[in-house]
Amino acid sequence: MELRMLESQQNQLDYKTFLSLLLQDELDARQVRKIQKLIRDARFGQELTLENFDFTWAPYLNRTQIRELATGVFISQGEGIILVGPPGTGKTHLAKAIGHEACRKGYTVLFYKFHQLFAELLRADSNGTIDRFLNKLIHCDLLIVDDFAFKKIDQKNSEFLYSIVDARYGTRSIILTSNRAMTDWMNVFPDPVIAGAILDRLAHQAHQIQLKGESLRKKLTTKNRKQDL
Repeated sequence: MELRMLESQQNQLDYKTFLSLLLQDELDARQVRKIQKLIRDARFGQELTLENFDFTWAPYLNRTQIRELATGVFISQGEGIILVGPPGTGKTHLAKAIGHEACRKGYTVLFYKFHQLFAELLRADSNGTIDRFLNKLIHCDLLIVDDFAFKKIDQKNSEFLYSIVDARYGTRSIILTSNRAMTDWMNVFPDPVIAGAILDRLAHQAHQIQLKGESLRKKLTTKNRKQDL
């Protein structure tokens, strides 16, 4: 307010222009608060964005494709993204970065580690809040599951996952990251029929990105050690 008043005096702005600037300031502030809340509610943890992703570590990546995905068009079209590759190659960073961009564009996003998601599903089932939790997972604009197929899950969690994937299929987007090749995902589920139904829906209309190479975390650790010498 004080800065606007000073600007108004220095530039001899009329009252209507002054009020218009104040209104725009308030709208901008509300938008910033909205985005901050969306990012906070997404539960990303460490803030990883495209701005701090070093593409020189992964020169094989199609930067144009990544930046197009970051526009959020895939969300409006109900498409998915599957990022597969060895540990430490940047999958989680890219997933969070795309999710971060989605929040900036006003989309609701939820981020879960694979094991964390199923732990919370079982907790919700035991305390009687499962319907509310499933509704939350089904209706957010973008659901991100990190380390998908990290370990085997039981029948109940398989059925929960099917409910989520089936309800979101074709209308709401999912991003998955995994250290396992997609051909190995079937082994995570106890029931091959449910597994097939889940994986078919996840793979259909999904942008599949293969990451490769040595662990970036390992490279950074080695680099830091050399700098300390």
